[in-house]
Amino acid sequence: MNAFLSFTRKSMLLLLVGLGLAGCDMVVMSPSGDIAAQQRDLIVISTILMLIIIVPVIFLTFYFAWRYRQSNTSARYDPEWHHSTALEVVIWTAPLLIIIALGAITWVNTHKLDPYRPLDRIDPARPVAAGTEPLVVEVVALDWKWLFFYPDYGIATVNEMAAPVDRPIAFKITASSVMNSFYIPALAGMIYAMPGMQTRLHAVINKPGTFEGFSSNFSGEGFSHMRFAFRGLEQPDFDSWIAQVKQNGTMLNRDSYLKLEKPSIREPVRYFGAVEDGLYQAVLNMCVRPGQMCMHDMMHIDRMGGGGLDSHDNKSRLEHDNRHSNQVVPIGATKAATLPDAAQQQAHEHHSMP
Repeated sequence: MNAFLSFTRKSMLLLLVGLGLAGCDMVVMSPSGDIAAQQRDLIVISTILMLIIIVPVIFLTFYFAWRYRQSNTSARYDPEWHHSTALEVVIWTAPLLIIIALGAITWVNTHKLDPYRPLDRIDPARPVAAGTEPLVVEVVALDWKWLFFYPDYGIATVNEMAAPVDRPIAFKITASSVMNSFYIPALAGMIYAMPGMQTRLHAVINKPGTFEGFSSNFSGEGFSHMRFAFRGLEQPDFDSWIAQVKQNGTMLNRDSYLKLEKPSIREPVRYFGAVEDGLYQAVLNMCVRPGQMCMHDMMHIDRMGGGGLDSHDNKSRLEHDNRHSNQVVPIGATKAATLPDAAQQQAHEHHSMP
């Protein structure tokens, strides 16, 4: 009786868990963007290919245990058996073919789904039209919130971003402090965000709606609340959203950025209707705070063979591990020449490539 009651309680508990999970959205397997859909297909195909080996092995394990059990006297017992050519061919050929297939699929899709590769299609039936300009979004992972720059519109937002349906998106991603990761499961795969480096992601959203984005890389106390809303909008609605941000937003300059950069948890959605020129590049180069030497300046010094004795004056300007303090680093006597914008971009992306 006790055993029956225990079994009943466990069954009810499992039933309640199952009912709770029934309401979950399996967004990875039901994406809303073409890149995420291709990744979903890759997961499904790879799983099916592996199950071709796994299912027969598991089935035969239980079958042999049942077939050759001690009580089954009708099963043939042959202790001298040691080899079967047909069995060896099946055992080695099937896994080999599966591995070859998985390798080929992985090779093709690794290049096809390269996040640095600009999109050539909107969905399986529609290529990207010639002359289509992607929506550029510059992403900064802060502690513990997300900042989005829209350079084509001169605005920025915190913990909310939007994009038009069926328009390619070109993300440029960096971080202000520790390493993070940028992930919108409905849109595309996860991409790391690293301070002083820039990673890229190309994607497209094919359905209107509001989707969750978050950090998938542990980054400290507020990591679990580092989430944002990604809104897929029709073009007229996107234009209205841009107008709303411009109308209701404040100015984002270096001073307001330094305040925003300080660690905070559950940061509300914020709009900035105007952005100081060059702010994202300053964030990327880790030189927003007055007196700090930009990363591209430092790389230029290294490229020219080092600063010699003059580099002693640059030491305090290269200490980037105290950005959240209220101290202002004094400006040194030596100022390095800056690289052209194209050279800066190339240098950063060289260091951010895997």
